[in-house]
Amino acid sequence: MIAFVIRRLLQSIVVMLTVAFVAFFLFNFVGDPINNMVGQDTSMADRERLRQDLGLNDPFPVRFATFVGNALQGKFGVSYRMAEPVGRLIASRLPATLELSLMAASFALLVGIPMGVYTGLYPKRLSSRFFLTISLIGISLPTFLIGILLILVFAVLLGVLPSFGRGDVVKLGWWSTGFLTASGWKAVVLPAITLGLFQMTLIMRLVRSEMLEVMRTDYIKFARARGLTDRAVHFGHALKNTLVPVITITGLQLGAIIAFAIVTETVFQWPGMGLLFLQSVQFADIPVMATYLILIAFFFVVINLIVDLLYYVVDPRLRIDVQIRAN
Repeated sequence: MIAFVIRRLLQSIVVMLTVAFVAFFLFNFVGDPINNMVGQDTSMADRERLRQDLGLNDPFPVRFATFVGNALQGKFGVSYRMAEPVGRLIASRLPATLELSLMAASFALLVGIPMGVYTGLYPKRLSSRFFLTISLIGISLPTFLIGILLILVFAVLLGVLPSFGRGDVVKLGWWSTGFLTASGWKAVVLPAITLGLFQMTLIMRLVRSEMLEVMRTDYIKFARARGLTDRAVHFGHALKNTLVPVITITGLQLGAIIAFAIVTETVFQWPGMGLLFLQSVQFADIPVMATYLILIAFFFVVINLIVDLLYYVVDPRLRIDVQIRAN
């Protein structure tokens, strides 16, 4: 087990360095940040002095090594656009993105898994076909269109939910949360549904297909022959054996929710990291963009590590394999 974790950690370090290199390399072609930082009347000498101060004249290997060295110390440079430390900017936007992602993931799991189980156990019922139709809509429609439709219905026509912003927030040290205010809860509903709808439909269809497959296996027939109740068969045997692929997809989709919150945050003007990244692209703010992608890669790495460890909890066959190899 320890060797497995160490191996995964080493692989994670390689992944992080690769992402940092690719991000830092590609962002050098998005434009000249100097043009966005100074006015048209700025002299060439002042431009060159600013470029020298920012280290933009250094060779790429030197700049990348400096960035990685500073990142290991928790220093991610200064934003070209806002002239503030990138770490402070990311920290101020991180709570909004994580809370939105948490709500979207909770919606996807709490709705997707029960719907998948129900449609898998009762595939011929009319309600199951209705759920499958909803899932087809959720997969087919793009995220920004779903957000616009939800705004039109619930914010414009019904006027029951806000169409933008995060609502009132409460400061808990450096963390800001909207979960302690009524307006904060109202503000997160529409963006959370928008962001989590695709993941919900994906999880639902995955659980449904796995349930249909498991219900045809011999051990389920044997469990019924033993006289076990439907509840014990469905949830004690069938559902448990569908969790391994569900955990895999759920872990990857949780990372995807954080990474692809950009569109949702833009539609709802949610003050998170995605909106900050999009604004940084427009101004060629390389430190912010590179730090954002590295942070997203870090989330993916951590989530994948947690998913791998959960395999040992859910699937006893993996624990047996590890014991056999150890002996």
